Amino acid sequence: MTEDWLLRAEAICMACGGHCCDEAHPPVSQERYRALIAAGIPAASFERKEGYFRLRTHKDNTCILMVDHKCTCHAIKPETCRAGPFTFDVVNDTIRIFLKQASICPIVPLLKEQPAAYHQQYERAAENIVRLVSGLPKEEIEAINRIEEPETDLVAVIPREHPPV
Repeated sequence: MTEDWLLRAEAICMACGGHCCDEAHPPVSQERYRALIAAGIPAASFERKEGYFRLRTHKDNTCILMVDHKCTCHAIKPETCRAGPFTFDVVNDTIRIFLKQASICPIVPLLKEQPAAYHQQYERAAENIVRLVSGLPKEEIEAINRIEEPETDLVAVIPREHPPV
């Protein structure tokens, strides 16, 4: 992604205020949990609920890692957060990758007008999603699959063991 694209994306994200983090309960792999704990995120920030290990939310239902509409651990945030605005579900030996619609994420139009940026973010998303899925037990994947993801469009179906990018 070009520096120009990154600056535009950051400005769009800042203006949005992190609405993707409203009512967000991103799943957390054990690998990411260890990294977050090592970075000083308290263990009380996590919970096992609705069938999977995830981040808690503040009383206003924003992600526990959000402070003043900013992520406090941007560099090591959970895999699904790094994958945004792409999301997923797992069907047998495949991962279906979806792109959130612009009504959910205002960065989507920018990705669509910048094919190189789209490709780079898609590859980053696929890598993070595969990493997450490979580190979760079957029961947690099944629980995550039950989370509704409205306003998304299917953009790819990849093998569960997607080769590294």
